[in-house]
Amino acid sequence: MNKTQESPVVIAMKGHPGTGKSTLAKSIAKSLKCPLADKDHFRDSTLEIQQILLESISIVAAKKVLNDLSYDAMWRVVSAQLGLGLSVVVDSPLSRRAHLDRLVEIASRNGGRVVVVECMAGDEVEWRRRLESRGGDGGSGWHKPSTWREMEGLLEGYGGCWDYDVGDVAKLVLDTTASVEVAELVSKVISFVNSIDS
Repeated sequence: MNKTQESPVVIAMKGHPGTGKSTLAKSIAKSLKCPLADKDHFRDSTLEIQQILLESISIVAAKKVLNDLSYDAMWRVVSAQLGLGLSVVVDSPLSRRAHLDRLVEIASRNGGRVVVVECMAGDEVEWRRRLESRGGDGGSGWHKPSTWREMEGLLEGYGGCWDYDVGDVAKLVLDTTASVEVAELVSKVISFVNSIDS
């Protein structure tokens, strides 16, 4: 981004698990030397709470409560960083329009704006390979799909809400399964953000 840029920017990643979204988000944050707010970091820390909740409510209810809590904690971190005048890379699926609306509201309140970077899997075979190579080792990411069947279940659960119009929010769509180096994708994102600034 331009050094002269005065208002902070939220670079909001959008994409399904296994598309390479998190790898790209980390690389963007590192290149721009700005904070990374990864929703999975918040969700990863809720395993013990989920186990306690399962004693009194269903797994579906527990997942919803903790997913919502993870987003709320992330929104607070993003707001704090923007309040300091820092741009932020937000790594979440951005699967629901309500999530984007919340980010736009937070950015606006802090004198910033949102840019969406959508990671698409043009090569479904590569996407499936990446997803299943992560496996379910019970460590970080224990709550994410680790098989293609789980991924299909997740997509079905979205019930079509995934594909929504972002309105007047600037959006860049990248095929993150293409044979392109991550550095080239980062360069495209930075050029896109800078082109909006000028």
